Amino acid sequence: MSERTDNISHGIQRKAVEVLVDAVLRHVDKDREKAFLQAVDLAEEFYGKGFTKEDYDKVRAAIKDPNNKWMRYINRVLDETNPNVAKMAIMNLGYEAFFRGTKMIRKNREIYNCNIPWLILFDPTSACNMHCAGCWAGTYGNKNNLSFEDMDRIITEGKELGVYIYMLTGGEPLVRKKDILRLAEKHHDVEFSIYTNSTLIDDTFCQEVVRLGNITFQLSIEGTPETNDARRGDGHYAAVMNAMDLLKKYGIIFGTSICYTRANVEAVTSDEFLKMITEKGARFGFYFHYMPVGNHAVPDLMPTVEQRKYMIERIRYIRSSASDIDFFPMDFQNDGEAVGGCIAGGRNYFHINSAGDAEPCVFIHYSNANIHDMSVLEILKSPLFMAYHDGQPFNKNHLRPCPMLENPECLPKMVHETGAHSTDLESPESVEHLCEKCKEYAGKWAPAADEVWADQVHKKKAYENYKKDRVKA
Repeated sequence: MSERTDNISHGIQRKAVEVLVDAVLRHVDKDREKAFLQAVDLAEEFYGKGFTKEDYDKVRAAIKDPNNKWMRYINRVLDETNPNVAKMAIMNLGYEAFFRGTKMIRKNREIYNCNIPWLILFDPTSACNMHCAGCWAGTYGNKNNLSFEDMDRIITEGKELGVYIYMLTGGEPLVRKKDILRLAEKHHDVEFSIYTNSTLIDDTFCQEVVRLGNITFQLSIEGTPETNDARRGDGHYAAVMNAMDLLKKYGIIFGTSICYTRANVEAVTSDEFLKMITEKGARFGFYFHYMPVGNHAVPDLMPTVEQRKYMIERIRYIRSSASDIDFFPMDFQNDGEAVGGCIAGGRNYFHINSAGDAEPCVFIHYSNANIHDMSVLEILKSPLFMAYHDGQPFNKNHLRPCPMLENPECLPKMVHETGAHSTDLESPESVEHLCEKCKEYAGKWAPAADEVWADQVHKKKAYENYKKDRVKA
């Protein structure tokens, strides 16, 4: 099929799905159960064997259960979300990324014999208006920016491979607010998700976001006013509260981005904190383990073994039916089994910094490829990315997924064998220096992680994106 014919076919299919989504959303206020069941029928039609009949039937049973926690959650999201934002999320996350995109990605992994990601993370700018303790980005300043043309090309080439989710970080991405809105308008068929410190969100910007409908947010916050502002500076907590109020007022979907450290782990997971952000309108949250990245990192901020074990139990409890908190938390370091271990190197995502350097992970500042010289596909087939592809999973225990934090012997080998260089924009750090900071932590965590892993029941996934001759976890 020619590219032009494929584009026409895609356009016709998207329009057909859009008509069905409009019909479902019209019924939401009249008969939600019927609307949700129609949505499952639609999903089964487009995704088919991607899930078993038992999977679809379980979803249908949950829809018919008035006491189901996650149906209550979905109802609350629908009640609070602007109709255009809701529609675009369903079209772009549901149809484009999950249904159509996943099929394209899996097919292209076979064709090109390399990792093809589900999302791409990129930095519009290195500039940031804050200087948080332990964060490498706050020291960069306005040294580098991806041009609009750079970002447009990343998205255009990504879509050709099946990538329809783009996360933006920095720096503070909203320093480039106008270009971001321009990108969202041009690429109306993708979902943009922005990690932001909240300080640049205002009424005018929210109005544009509602008009476009395809931008969501992760707001950085770290617990109480005291624990938050101690790291991020006086007044930041108040700025986040104001941004949450604005996003809720306009019906814009948002969540939280939380770095948990030895100093704040309890504060950012307490019932009081979670109920507060839920009442403010946050419906999901990404938890990130503190990584000792950069010459100015603070290794003492890394959580203790007991704190990490607590995080495993706590996050899973919040997601369980035993918790009455309507919030869906995800912990990338401890939810490894859900995604098959390390997701970096293009296996599920990769990062492009503001200088154009393609990094396997936002925490791994080494590269042998740059978007100014190479296409997205060429980056994914470059030596360092292929080393990730060939080496994943880095550990059979998915509570020890990272080639830096939990397996610090892996990263130096890959960096040296592929000729990758440091991409730190301020103070280049040798890979030995970085991983040396992780060795004591990795040694202490290994026996605890193995004990926890052995006590859990593990189910083999129907689809695992590993090199075919790798021993699967």
